[in-house]
Amino acid sequence: MISASTLLLFMATVLLLFLSPGPNMAFVLSYSTTMGRSGGLAAALGIAVADMVFTILTASGITAMLAGWPPMFDLLRLGGAAYLLWLAWKSWRAGGMLALLGGERRSHRQVVRMAMLNSLLNPKALLFFMVFLPQFVNIAHGHVAQQVLLLGLVLAVTGLAFNALLAQFSGALGRYLQTQPRFALWQGRALTLVFLGLAARLLLLQRPGQP
Repeated sequence: MISASTLLLFMATVLLLFLSPGPNMAFVLSYSTTMGRSGGLAAALGIAVADMVFTILTASGITAMLAGWPPMFDLLRLGGAAYLLWLAWKSWRAGGMLALLGGERRSHRQVVRMAMLNSLLNPKALLFFMVFLPQFVNIAHGHVAQQVLLLGLVLAVTGLAFNALLAQFSGALGRYLQTQPRFALWQGRALTLVFLGLAARLLLLQRPGQP
């Protein structure tokens, strides 16, 4: 199967990638600062479930097929951008995630579902799994699908642990910030800009192989 040295290298690379800001980090930070640690953990769980879905698709070869079919790639890209734009509008209109959650309290199950949907609608995540996981597969060892599944499981568990720590620290920060009267407005405007930036990045994303 996969050697211990390869797994350690894989985990180190994954941790470095987790440190770069993106939609998943934005979701964990948003819900941990507004709902506390449990909200961030729910978002982290949704992301981990999405990671396993992508892993299964990659192991079965479906991910490569979808990424190579331009209409599906564009549908994912536009669908993900539309979803982020909707979240930006909701955040701006509600005056921040705090006001949004205050008027319509979301359950942890809803947060899990939203975080999972946010990941699954991101074509960059699909491309990441298709390109990244196979680099650590040793064809000579055979059982390629099993190696991909193991790598995906390691990635999902590592990501869950990383996001859980992120939720822990940002949840504590969120409890303090919620005592500040102007935090909801500031947080709403900042979160809107984050969602708009992520949507713009998806809209500008080019198909694989496109110059």
